[in-house]
Formats: sequence, C-alpha cells, structure tokens
Amino acid sequence: MIRKLLIANRGEIAVRIIRVCREMGIETVAVYSEADKDSLHAQLADEAICIGPAPSSESYLNMERIMSATLVSGADAIHPGFGFLSENARFAEFCEQCGVTFVGPDSRVIQNLGNKQIARNTMVAAGVPVIPGTDKPVMDVETGQKEAQRIGYPVIVKAALGGGGKGMRTAYQPEEFALAFQTAQKEAQMAFGDGTMYIEHYVEHPRHIEFQILADSQGNVIHLGERDCSIQRNHQKTVEESPSAAVSEELRKKMGEAAVKAARAAHYVNAGTIEFLLEKNDRFYFMEMNTRIQVEHPVTEWVTGIDLVKEQIKIASGMTLGITQEDVMIRGHAIECRINAENPAKNFRPCPGTIRELHFPGGQGIRVDTDIYAGYTIPPYYDSMVAKLIVHGDTREEAIAKMQSALGEVIIEGIDTNVDFQFEIISDPKYQSGDFDIEFLSDFSPVQ
Repeated sequence: MIRKLLIANRGEIAVRIIRVCREMGIETVAVYSEADKDSLHAQLADEAICIGPAPSSESYLNMERIMSATLVSGADAIHPGFGFLSENARFAEFCEQCGVTFVGPDSRVIQNLGNKQIARNTMVAAGVPVIPGTDKPVMDVETGQKEAQRIGYPVIVKAALGGGGKGMRTAYQPEEFALAFQTAQKEAQMAFGDGTMYIEHYVEHPRHIEFQILADSQGNVIHLGERDCSIQRNHQKTVEESPSAAVSEELRKKMGEAAVKAARAAHYVNAGTIEFLLEKNDRFYFMEMNTRIQVEHPVTEWVTGIDLVKEQIKIASGMTLGITQEDVMIRGHAIECRINAENPAKNFRPCPGTIRELHFPGGQGIRVDTDIYAGYTIPPYYDSMVAKLIVHGDTREEAIAKMQSALGEVIIEGIDTNVDFQFEIISDPKYQSGDFDIEFLSDFSPVQ
C-alpha cells in the first residue's frame, strides 16, 4: 500500500486527495508555488514544499522540482490530479524511472491515448465506433482537402496532441477548409508545440456523453455509468450530470460495453474516462479517452456511492478491484455546477482578488468541493474555477430544484463569479426538459 503521497497539483482537487488520504491513513505532501503559500491545500497536508515562483511553468509544470520534492520528502507515490502534468507521458515515465508510483496509467498508455490519431486507430481495431476520419497524420492543407472531400462535409480539423478545445476548427464547405486548417494548425503549434493534425466528420448537434471506467492491474475492467457534459462553452464543460436524460438503460448497456472494450484495447489501468459523441438517433462515436480523474467525477460518486479517488489509490497500490459490474447501481440523479471567478457579462473575464465574505450551502444531498475561504486571495495565474457545487436527488427534477436552492445560497463577496449565470442555465426550460446538446450555450445570453 502507498505510504506517503505527494499531490502534484493545487486547488480543490489537491484538498480532495488530501482528505481521502487521511481516511486511508496515508501521509500527504503538498507542493505549492510562491503565489499559493496561503492556499488551503498547503495548510491541510502533513507536509508542504514550495516548488517555485507563481508561473506554472516554473512550479506546477516543473517536473524536476516536483520530483525533487518527492524524493526529499520520502513520498513513494505521486497523484497528479487533473490538468498540469496529469496526462503528461514524460512525467509518468519520469516517475517510473525514479521508482515512484504514479497514480494513473503507465507512460506508454498515456502516450498512445494522448495522441488522438493513435487512440482512434486503436479503437477502430477494437471495434469501438469512431467518427469517420483520417487514419494517418495530416500536415498540409492540400492533403487535408483531399481527405475532407473523402470524409464528407462538414469536417472538423483537430490537433493530434490537442486538448481543452485548442487547435480545433470546423469547415462546413470546401471553400472554408484552407483557413480552418491553417488556423487550427497554428494554434496547435503554439499550444502544444506540434502541428500534426487529423480530420473528422463533424457531428452536428450531438450530446457529449462520457463513461467512467475503473481498471486494475489484474485485468478487471468495469464502467460506472455515464455523465452528460453537453453544457459547455468553447469546449469547456460548465454543468455536468449523471445519469443522462438522453441515455436509456439499453443504450447505457451498449455504450458501457463499448467503454470497457476501449479500456481493454488500450491496456488501461486506473480510473479513466471514455468520451463519446451521441447523436439523436442513438448512434455514438468514440471521441477520446482521458487518462486522469475528471473535474466532474463527484456526480458519478453520488449516484454510485463509489469513491473514485480512493479507488485510484488502491489500484495504484496493486490492489484488485473490489467491485464487479453487477455491483454497480445507479441511484438517483446528480448535477455539478463549476463555480468560477469570472464575469460572464464581460466575456467571462477572470476575476482574481480577495474573498471578503463566503458562505456555501449545506444539508442533505449537497456537496461543495473547494479550496477557498474568507480572507483568501485568489491568484491571477491559474484556472478560474474556485469551487464545485454538487447536488443529489432521487430524480432529475428533484436535483434541479435542489441545485437552484443551493446556488441561491452561495455568497462569495469580493470577486465576480458565474453563480448567477449557472442559476440561469439550471432554470432554463430547455435545460430542465433534458432536450439539449453541445450547442446549448451558443445562443444563451449571460447575466447582464
């Protein structure tokens, strides 16, 4: 069993991991940048080590400094959380070389699944449904135009090593392709240092459905049902829920089996997420696999009663899954709203600053994952998410009502937040009907 765990992250996910380790009797080491010296995760851990200046490139993305902190502290494992180095194959390999347990899949798996073209080809070979597209890297406009014509418009150009919505452009007609390709490739080169592209048929008005999987090193693989992540802005998720209003029991079984098949084909070990696009006719296509814990993992925990972070640590320790597919039961409905320090009325401008007053709701079926407190100053260097508000009800209708009530109780004074914007989403008749897709927010007006 892991004895001492270093958390190579910050914010609410670092706090979440520390709390799980306390339950499991595992010592924790926090790392923090100079800007995070007063952060909650640095105060809660058994030990905290400063790893550099505020910019993430000099702290949370600096592999050498994180490994030095690991070795100096005597930690025998690293949990990367999400973001930063969580899906960095070089970092996972660095851990392997230093004899430190990486809480996640091995470096080769991350490498293969991080390259969307390799991941796609793996799924095709395994018989997992994929969107029609290229099976080889595309480096220039001319080749891309020929492939787009073969695939059929509309098409989407994507960075092979992309993520987070960067390096993606859509071309609805042939005359739009050259600009879409050049723009996406330039963005990919700047964001990821790689201009390798691939092209897929663009699925119009789909839902974004992802399946949580758990896989141990003994070959056991299960899924924990789906999350609907269709409410998103600029490819960034805003509201997530489980189960999806669009997925029947029959479809869940079919998609779940495909998710397990995908994980097996990738030789996956630990917690992971298979992301699908779902059309209205119930056709679904593999999109990508995330090789880490997801921001939205709490909704799955609510409806299954399974602690995903705890399972991650157990699997990384070499333990066999204590859960079979037959054990997994979906109970009730859970919704998560991401609370961000931003101003929706001003094009979602980030709003760092000092929190003067803070109140979060509580009670039956309400959970708040956060690292902020009254008097805390949110630094301007990192992601704007400051909290996740999660609710659980017996039905979707009950969960919506509970979320409306909970959002109405949130008080965060001193900074701008998207709380009112989230309330408008949850109160929208189209959202409440369950009849929406990933275009939901494109015509949605933020709070004025």
